[in-house]
Amino acid sequence: MATKTHEAVIEVDVPVRTAYDQWTQFEEFPKFMSGVERITQVTDDRVHWEVGIGGIHREFDAEIVEQHPDKVVAWRSVDGPTHAGEVRFEPIGQTRTRVELHMEVEPEGIAEKAGEALGVVEHRIKGDLERFKAFIETIGAQTGGWRGEIS
Repeated sequence: MATKTHEAVIEVDVPVRTAYDQWTQFEEFPKFMSGVERITQVTDDRVHWEVGIGGIHREFDAEIVEQHPDKVVAWRSVDGPTHAGEVRFEPIGQTRTRVELHMEVEPEGIAEKAGEALGVVEHRIKGDLERFKAFIETIGAQTGGWRGEIS
């Protein structure tokens, strides 16, 4: 099976800076991303992921390839499962933000290919954005933020 592209969009009731800054707190992802067990920020542009999906445990590193405050965070895997993506942030007035997630994944193995065919990845991505919305709107402020640039 070839690389598959997934997209999901959600609007959150927080300012763009709040949404963006929270998204840069990768180690907080397990609080709203299904299957993410742990993320360790290794350097400004590298994160180590530990995920468990359908009984399959994987670890891999991802490189942040583009990051511009309040606009975009883009990444690609450097080992392990092949995937890449970006999340874009667009202000909608002073207190609302459109969050747009694009991901490209290449399923490995029979279980992942079956999950892809059944729409599991698409469902998870949408659910992750809904949980991000609930998380950021409930706390009302970011837990931190990194304002650096990566090009």
